[in-house]
Amino acid sequence: MWRVLFGTVAALVVVLLCGGLFLLRTYQAPPVDPAWAVEGAAEIPEGAVTVRYTGTATLVFFDGETTWMTDGWFSRPGPLAVLYGKIEPDLAAIERGLERNQVDKLAAVFPLHSHYDHAMDAPEVAKRTGALLLGSESTANIGRGWGLPETQIRVVTEREPIQLGRFTVTPIESRHFQFPDAAMAERALGDPEIEVPLTPPVSAFDYKVGKAYVLHVAHPKGTWLVVGSAGFVEGALEGYDAEIVFLGVGALGSQTEAYRESYWRETVERTKPSRVIPIHWDSLTGPNEGPFTGPVRAAALLTKGTGNTLTFLQIKATANPTIELTTLPRYAPVVLF
Repeated sequence: MWRVLFGTVAALVVVLLCGGLFLLRTYQAPPVDPAWAVEGAAEIPEGAVTVRYTGTATLVFFDGETTWMTDGWFSRPGPLAVLYGKIEPDLAAIERGLERNQVDKLAAVFPLHSHYDHAMDAPEVAKRTGALLLGSESTANIGRGWGLPETQIRVVTEREPIQLGRFTVTPIESRHFQFPDAAMAERALGDPEIEVPLTPPVSAFDYKVGKAYVLHVAHPKGTWLVVGSAGFVEGALEGYDAEIVFLGVGALGSQTEAYRESYWRETVERTKPSRVIPIHWDSLTGPNEGPFTGPVRAAALLTKGTGNTLTFLQIKATANPTIELTTLPRYAPVVLF
C-alpha cells in the first residue's frame, strides 16, 4: 500500500514539475501575421531614416547623422524572478544588444514609461553611449539610483518638442494599458510614481509606471508616432498626424472588443497613417536572439485573449486596405523614409 501511495505521489510531482516547466519555458506563437514581416535593408540610401527593432518597444532611429532610442531594454529576467524575486539590469545582455544594433553613441534614450520592461536598462545604456536619459521624474529616479549623473538626465515637459539633430520628438502624456485583473492593475499601476532614487536589485513591481508617453516624431523626411503601451487618452493625439504608427499591442487581446476599437480609433484613425507597425507583441522573457516568440504560456494563461490581438489586427488590415501593416525583423535596419 505504501509503495502504491509513494508511487502515486511521485508521479503527481513529476506531472506538476513537467507542467510548470511547460508553462514557464515554452511560448505561444506571436500574435502577428507572418505575412506582415519585412526584411532588413541590403543597402541603405544616403540620408535615409532607418529603424532597428530589438523587441518589446525598443527601437533605434538613425538618419545618417543622429541616433536615438526608445526604451533601450535588453535584459530578459525570467517569469519567476519577475513575479517573486528581485531583478536588475543584465550588463552582458545590454552589451550584446547595443552591439547587435550597431550602437556605440546615442543622442538620447527615451523610455516610454517607467516599468522594468521599458526603463530598467536605460540608465546603463545612457552610461555606455553618452545618451541623455529622457522621461518622467520616475524615469529620472531610475537613472539616479543607477548612478547616472544629473547632466545626463532630463525630465520632459508634455508637448514640449525636443530637438535631437534633425529629429523633433514631442512627448504626449497618455495612459498605460489597463490590466483587466484588479489585483494586477493595482500592483502595476497603483501608486504610480517612483519618488526616490531606485537602486536595483529590486522587485519588478518597484519599477512603477510613472508617466506613459506617446512620442510624435517629425523629421524632414517624414513623421511617425511611437505608442509603447496599448492605452490611450481620448482626443490626446488630435492634430498629430503621422505617416507611420508604431502601435503597441501588448495584451491588447485581453481587453474588450469595444476597448480595442477605441484604441484603434484614438491612435491610428486620429493620426491618419499609411503604415502601421505593431510593437510590444513579443515575449518579455523570451530570448533576445533568434526568432521572436509570443508570450510565455504562463503569462498568456494569466492575461488571456492573446489570439484576439491577431484576429483584431487582421480585421483592421482587411478593413483598411490603404494602411500597410508590417512587422520588423530583429536588429536589422529597415528604411522608413
